[in-house]
This record gives sequence, structure tokens and C-alpha cells, in this order.
Amino acid sequence: MSARSIDYTLLTSFGSPLGSPARLEPSVRPLLRIGLVQMRWQPDAEAHDDALRDGVRIAAEQGATMVCLPELTRSPYFAADAAMAVDAPRFAEDLHDGPTARLAAELAKELGIVVHASLYERADDGGLGYNTAICVGAEGEMLASTRKNHIPEFPGYHENLCFRPGDSGFPVVPIDNVRFGFPTCWDEWFPELARAYALAGAQVLVHPTAIGSEPELPEFDTRPMWEHAISANGLANALFQIVPNRVGAEGRIAFYGSSFISDPYGRVVLRAPRDKPAVLVADLDLDQRRDWLEFGLVYTRRPELYGPLTEPMARG
Repeated sequence: MSARSIDYTLLTSFGSPLGSPARLEPSVRPLLRIGLVQMRWQPDAEAHDDALRDGVRIAAEQGATMVCLPELTRSPYFAADAAMAVDAPRFAEDLHDGPTARLAAELAKELGIVVHASLYERADDGGLGYNTAICVGAEGEMLASTRKNHIPEFPGYHENLCFRPGDSGFPVVPIDNVRFGFPTCWDEWFPELARAYALAGAQVLVHPTAIGSEPELPEFDTRPMWEHAISANGLANALFQIVPNRVGAEGRIAFYGSSFISDPYGRVVLRAPRDKPAVLVADLDLDQRRDWLEFGLVYTRRPELYGPLTEPMARG
């Protein structure tokens, strides 16, 4: 038996090899080394947690100071089928002292890093809970928790049966002098969300994700559009995008992996395989955001014209 409970493909990008083509002044900020883990859910909870531990440790061994994990990190994707959604409440957990928070704190303290994870947060009123991303610091302290704002409701992704919409807004959290936002999955498609985070000063968005096939449209592969939408939102707002996804099949969904890291120019720095567990570790040149913003993406906006963007749109 190997020392690792699961075989991960390791992909790295050190030293920011793509450079910053809009740079006029030398970078004054140190590189940020960040990692993500792509994996499949395992029904044996102990085996699943061991696989998570291995992935986080691999990233930390490569020097990552923050490691990011997929959506609903320790549970199945119970929204993949309407019948499965009935079982969702048994995966609800306490935000601060549930098994996900405890595992993240264990790894953060062991490795001296920041660990990002995702969980089904139990609601105080006993109703539908929240799909919540958390970030835990190297002392085991909770640095951030952000509830998913946008809730999908279509075949294969019946999250409206499991979660209520989040009420966190777009909080920007400073961690080690870097300003992070922690939205979740379906949030990543919305240009309004990326713009709101950018205007609030975010530099890096982390999107824990569970996305894959369309069960009623088996020939429709959304993977390229998914990547394009997120990286384009990063381009339009000078944001780094960190996107850990799942692999494997659950319910009617075959998750398409392809986790990636993109930069403020919309370039994909690293991309994971479509069907294998993987660990990505990349250096982020944080002053790329400064360089690209000099072209006026934010400063030449015309907010007085944008009122219609806040009006609801009728279906059909």
C-alpha cells in the first residue's frame, strides 16, 4: 500500500512564468503561493478525510500557504437528484464546530497554513440551511465564512431543495495582506458578483465548485463555457480566480474536474485533468492586478447608466 491514500496528479506553476504584459513599474509585492485540491467523493468518511488530508499535505509540501477545497468538501453532492435532496438534512453541520471546520483546523494547525473548505451549514430555525465556504487560519481560527448567494434549480442541480440563498453579500477578507472573496460555484457565473467583489477591493476570488454534466442534455459539454465565463469575469475585474472542482459520478452528474487557476488577464495558469484527482499549486503575482487596472477597467465606469442592471428580469 502506498503512503498516500489516493494518487494525485501534481501540477505546479512557480515564478509567474506568464509575466505581466501591462507592467510599467516593477512589482513590489511578494508572490503568493496558493494550492487547490480536486478529488472525488468517497462514501467511507474516514477514507474521504484521509484523501483530503493527502491532497492538502501535497500542496503544503510544495510551499502553498493557502489550500482550497471543492464545494461540500466532506459530503456527497446531494443536490444531483431531486430524490437525493430529501436526504440533505443529515449532512447539515455546525459552522464552527462541525466535522468540516474541525478537519480544516486540524490541517491548518498541522501544516501552518490557511485552509479553505465548504459545508452545508445548519440553520438555527431548522429549515433549509446554507451552502457555506469557510477559511481557517494556521492557529485553527475561523477567518471567514461566506454563504452562497445564487442557488441553481435545474436538472442535476436541485440546490433550491437543499439551501436557502445566502445573506453574506460580498465580503472581502484580508488574509496575510491579500484581499480575498469566497463565493461558491453557481456564484462564479455572475459578472455582477465578480464586479461587486472587485469594487470592494478583492484581489483573489476562491470558488469551491461541484459542476459537471447536464443529465437531460448529454451531448452538451459546458466545461469550456464554465472556464471561459469565470476567467472572463476575472479579466473584466482584474481578479485571480481559484476554482477547485470535483471528479467522479454522483447521482445523475458526472463531474468534469478541470479545476483551474486564472490570472487578472484572464489567462489560465494551471488546469487539472478532467477525470483524475489532482493538486494544483501556483504562484500569484499580485501586482498583475495593479498593472491591468491601469487600463481603466474600473476607473472609467459610468455607474449613472447602469440602473437597469438592478431590475429583475421576467422569465420567458
